[in-house]
Amino acid sequence: MKGLEWFSGQIYDEGGLVTNPLSGRSIELNNVELSIYDFIMGCNYLPTHMWDEYVLKTHRQGLDYFMKNNVEAYMVLLD
Repeated sequence: MKGLEWFSGQIYDEGGLVTNPLSGRSIELNNVELSIYDFIMGCNYLPTHMWDEYVLKTHRQGLDYFMKNNVEAYMVLLD
């Protein structure tokens, strides 16, 4: 997809409602946002010794994507 050349993960067909497990707040994400969100959260399950250059860079790009394209989702789910 245009503007997402950095993201090599699967792009879902549909979005969905995501709830922050810490705050209990929820927000609807479109299919691209949900795909990137799941990648970000999946990275968080990796032990830090497995965070190579690719993971570090792509994780940061995912956070930047939300800060640029959906600030509300970033604040609710990732901040």
